[in-house]
Amino acid sequence: MKMIVGLGNIGRQYAQTRHNVGFMIVDELASKLNVTFQTSKFEAQVATAFQDGEKILLVKPATYMNDSGRAVGPLMSYYNVDPADLLVIHDDLDLPLGKVRLKQKGSAGGHNGIKSIISHVGDQHFKRVKVGIDHPQKMSVVDYVLGKFTPAEVAKFDDAKITALAAVEAWLANDDFTAVMNQYN
Repeated sequence: MKMIVGLGNIGRQYAQTRHNVGFMIVDELASKLNVTFQTSKFEAQVATAFQDGEKILLVKPATYMNDSGRAVGPLMSYYNVDPADLLVIHDDLDLPLGKVRLKQKGSAGGHNGIKSIISHVGDQHFKRVKVGIDHPQKMSVVDYVLGKFTPAEVAKFDDAKITALAAVEAWLANDDFTAVMNQYN
């Protein structure tokens, strides 16, 4: 079983914001897999898909970004998901807008959602798809990440979304994340 988590904030006011790129990408993946999200008892929306006989859980924590681990940890325990089978999709301020970077494991790198997952899972050996949103030039980080993409930024994000989805689908198809990293990094 694999678990793919898209990070973001719940609520209409956060839809289409830079901080919600994980939600947007996992929504697109759910659409491609023809599954819909249901509210679960684990403070998350969950969609279940099957590919080549393997169960795939798509997850959008309903805890707000900085407390994402509160949903992810219990879901992993309940479904007995190994950290090696967890992939988290999230925004990254330190990458240029539209750049996608895959990572096998590691620290939170300053991302509070990842920090929360590491804390609740007790392990940092899980896969990540980091989507660059760039660093703000003339506004606070909070205002920037909670702001929507400008019309000029949308095309770059759309390209990143296509790349991120292709990388996730490649991992689902062949289970060799190192090969996927070599192809998409």
